[in-house]
Amino acid sequence: MTKEVLRLRAEKLSALHNGPHALVLPNAWDCPGAVLFEKAGFPAIATTSGGVAATLGYSDHQYIPRDVMLLMAGRIAASVGIPVTADLEAGYGRTPAEVAETIRKAIQSGLAGANIEDTADSKGGLVDLAYQVEVIKAIRQVATEEEVPLVLNARVDAFIHDLGGTEAQFREGVKRARAYREAGADCIFPIGLKQRDQVAAFVRELDCPVNVIVGPGTLSVAELEQLGIRRITFGTGLMRAVLPAVQRMAQEIKAKGWSGLLEQAAFTHDAVNGLFTKPGGM
Repeated sequence: MTKEVLRLRAEKLSALHNGPHALVLPNAWDCPGAVLFEKAGFPAIATTSGGVAATLGYSDHQYIPRDVMLLMAGRIAASVGIPVTADLEAGYGRTPAEVAETIRKAIQSGLAGANIEDTADSKGGLVDLAYQVEVIKAIRQVATEEEVPLVLNARVDAFIHDLGGTEAQFREGVKRARAYREAGADCIFPIGLKQRDQVAAFVRELDCPVNVIVGPGTLSVAELEQLGIRRITFGTGLMRAVLPAVQRMAQEIKAKGWSGLLEQAAFTHDAVNGLFTKPGGM
């Protein structure tokens, strides 16, 4: 992918955050799924760190090596003709410079956007606010150096940590969101924010697009759009939704030597090969 193509994809992804409707981004974990999302008419795709990690045999929360994650995210980006934004967890680094290098590699891999979270690790709490601000500034600097207007989705994890109650979570979430926005984030992702009144209040507090996850027990896409949410994702939900079919096949084949799911005719060998423009991708 040329730098000019990537630049155009990043510009398109940015514009989609400010379109007439909320940007609904399905989260892909492999290339065939990404192509099918594109064929279904989605204008852009996100990846899921948990889905990619599980596919490659790792637990979520930065157990997957950075270069392995970037390889899969880059292959997904190469398999489609639309912008791809990657979930890059906390950036796979312990300093702003190390996270910035992850972003540089992401851009060079063909990614038009990135999601970066502010939880220290799988067992830790929130990272220091000043540190995360420096991370975001470093990411913006790298994007400028690479001459690609990378769309940065800054995840705010205040709502998934025990900070002394919902009011304390909300105050901390808004404080971090404002700081990240000022540092250069394009979109804010308050993961764990689900209640209608809190979603509406959070949107009112900010002057930028807000990303919310949709899944069982959450508000619908239509409801979130009415509240002013501009970006909607699914996390690992889509990947997890296909696992019952795999489990069913395994159980049926073990018990009967056959599964009715094998009788599907839509995805023949040739049809799957035909998902990709040429051997090896773009």
